[in-house]
Amino acid sequence: MHHRRGLRRLLKNDELTRRIEEDVETAPLDSRRRAMLVYAAKLTRTPGQMVREDLVPLRNAGFEDEDILAIAEVTAYYAFANRIANGLGVVLEDT
Repeated sequence: MHHRRGLRRLLKNDELTRRIEEDVETAPLDSRRRAMLVYAAKLTRTPGQMVREDLVPLRNAGFEDEDILAIAEVTAYYAFANRIANGLGVVLEDT
């Protein structure tokens, strides 16, 4: 995962970074962060399986429509950027 360095820098916690990478659903996160990351992971891994019900945990965690749009946009941007890099054979530095 080449975004590990940014996540580590943001969290300043190597153990939490490792736990999120292993399984975001069991990582020690508050419900708001967990809902956001579970949604982003599903949108990244299986976008064709997204359904309206996937928004319920986000709304239950307090996200408004504008927040959900921003989460979807950022997730989509990273998918786009990664596919461009992969498609061009960009070699990423080790993390």
